[in-house]
Amino acid sequence: MPAARRQPQTLFAIAVAAAVLLIAGAVFADYWSAKPPDATATFVGRSSCIDCHREQADAFRDSHHDLAMDVATDKSVLGDFNDATLEHDGLTNRMFRDGNKFMVHTEGPDGKMQDFEVKYVFGVDPLQQYMVEFDRSENMKPGAVGRLQVLRISWDTHAKKWFYLRPPDVEDKLAPDDPLHWTGIAQRWQTMCADCHSTDLKTGFDVATNRYHTTFSEIDVSCEACHGPGSMHVELANAKSLFWDRNHGYGLAKLKGGTNQQQLQACAPCHSRRGLLDAGFTAGDKYFDHYNLELLNQDTYFDDGQIKDEVYVFGSFIQSKMYHKDIRCTDCHDPHSLKLKHPGNETCTSCHQHAAGKYDVPSHHHHTPGTPGSMCVDCHMPHRTYMEVDPRRDHSLRVPRPDLSVKLGTPNACSGCHVQDQLKTMDEARREELVEYGDWLEAAEAGDEAVREAINETDAWCDEACEKWYGAERKTPEHFAESLAAFRRGDDGAVKKMLALATQPQDVAPAIARATALSELGMNQIVEAIPIAISLLKNENEHPVVRAAAVGVMVSAPPAATKKTLLPLLDDSLRLIRGEAARVLVSSGAYREMSASERTRVDLALREVQQSLMAAADRAGAHMAWAMLCEQQGRAEPAIQGYETAMRLEPLTTGPRTNLAGLLEQLAEQNPGPQSMQLMARAAALRDEELPLLARDAKLAPDNADVQYRYGLALYLQDDYDSALKQIQRAVELQPTVELFQQAARLLQEKMDSEK
Repeated sequence: MPAARRQPQTLFAIAVAAAVLLIAGAVFADYWSAKPPDATATFVGRSSCIDCHREQADAFRDSHHDLAMDVATDKSVLGDFNDATLEHDGLTNRMFRDGNKFMVHTEGPDGKMQDFEVKYVFGVDPLQQYMVEFDRSENMKPGAVGRLQVLRISWDTHAKKWFYLRPPDVEDKLAPDDPLHWTGIAQRWQTMCADCHSTDLKTGFDVATNRYHTTFSEIDVSCEACHGPGSMHVELANAKSLFWDRNHGYGLAKLKGGTNQQQLQACAPCHSRRGLLDAGFTAGDKYFDHYNLELLNQDTYFDDGQIKDEVYVFGSFIQSKMYHKDIRCTDCHDPHSLKLKHPGNETCTSCHQHAAGKYDVPSHHHHTPGTPGSMCVDCHMPHRTYMEVDPRRDHSLRVPRPDLSVKLGTPNACSGCHVQDQLKTMDEARREELVEYGDWLEAAEAGDEAVREAINETDAWCDEACEKWYGAERKTPEHFAESLAAFRRGDDGAVKKMLALATQPQDVAPAIARATALSELGMNQIVEAIPIAISLLKNENEHPVVRAAAVGVMVSAPPAATKKTLLPLLDDSLRLIRGEAARVLVSSGAYREMSASERTRVDLALREVQQSLMAAADRAGAHMAWAMLCEQQGRAEPAIQGYETAMRLEPLTTGPRTNLAGLLEQLAEQNPGPQSMQLMARAAALRDEELPLLARDAKLAPDNADVQYRYGLALYLQDDYDSALKQIQRAVELQPTVELFQQAARLLQEKMDSEK
């Protein structure tokens, strides 16, 4: 080809290559331009989401999240306010209208019947509650909220009637100054409800004035509560870039990762029973940087981990095989409507697609199709009713174990239905009270022997039925409940079982059960648990609840071992572990044996602990816990201030007075002189004030060993030895493995014998 003809082609190729390079460079530049890694998003509200996400917005509308809370209007209020009345405890309450206002005539904090305006509604199904605002200052802007109190007068949205929502185990009328009264702190929206029913909540509590200035970006659980602040996502979506951001992706929380952890940790803050470590959680954060999950405590779970009190799902779900098979919430629930994705058993069989006829047939469930026993959830997710009318299902998704019921007295789904066959053996008046399985269990726990015997007979019958159905193929593997129950009873050899449970692999015992074993070994000062705890803490991949419980065991270790093990954990990646390590280093006494530089490290870590505690600064317990740490550090002034603040915020709470009295007595002994008499006099007055409060708690919690023990000690300090011994012996009966209780009872008995 002649050179003259090749030249245009060459020039064209060069031009094309240059254009390609130019385009590629522009595309790469577009990709490479990104927001800084530390850029943060802000809350913009659901209105910014709807245009692009119409289908999701339509599904979300009128969901339980959408209706979690609202201003009281003709549309939002479901209850009958047409001059309706409700009587309870000798009070006649009236619900009525005053123009556009919704009003309730009921007992106020001073014990007098008064009219209160309902400002907000709370929830929608199966009950709706109503809130009254107090302490609203004149300078509050619209949208800000003062102290909100939740009325116990509630609306049953199914039966369409008013009912009085009593506190559990409280049959008597509540005194107006009782924390459980609707005007008390236990019914305060900010302390009990707000952060899970609103979006971007800022509590705004002022300790000095004991007042709230609470704000939120949206009144209910909206898009950004689950997906995180949306400003960056909106900005990226509206940009003319070909790409999302290389540092921040879509600009939202990543909920669809390779495991179930991202999604579960976004849902868990509101669907778990937990302690608050930091109030700044947004979706995408680590759960254990902000919360401390409650373990399998006897008040909230049965020995086998089934739900007893309301625990809000997460603590149950992480016990399940489903959790360990990477199942996540949205495999069963639509994330926007919150409805189940499939009707009936299809929710389960949509995944459990085994050989035809394996599960959803009588040969598996042994019940007539269409009856309750044929439904997957009735056997594997039995429910328990809370708040009088709200049934919640146990999400541990377990196989019914009547054999464990016979052995340990734990519930099982089979007996949950078949115990009703025993109604004919009950007195007619009793039958009306035994509506569901939970009623039977509560009656038996309260000491009703007839009910207990009926449950035992039902458990045995169900166990025999399972034996007939499955024979030699029946699976009854060892369960962690056997170790927990034996230890809690004080059985011989139970400590060895608990130590073994703490070291079980994850596929044998769930982390929450292992952590519970460690926690109870630590609280009972079982020194054999110390080397196990040290070993577990060396494994950074161990589950956070297990590591946190292992830290707690170190409170009984020699100071040198505690210091060596826990000082490195002050730099742990999780706030939960850092905080627990700092607390134990102080409370164990190791702090007093540290060098100045080591103490400085602990002091810096304690700043974060203080921040965690003050996330609940409206509760006396937060200030009392901080005061105790200050006292253990030898810092008397901030300790005194903390105890006094606790008493001021919750005058009827127990603990701060006793602790402050003890501290004042120590100061008086250390500083003899004119002031010591004043300190001793105030300490005596504090103990006198505390005694009736402890008596109240002991009566309300007869099965709580710690409460009985504290009341016993208070009686001892008042020289009422006979009553003191009775209370301490009760504590020993409730927790026979606690050496502290046994020693106190033994020493007091010896003292009484020597003085005869």
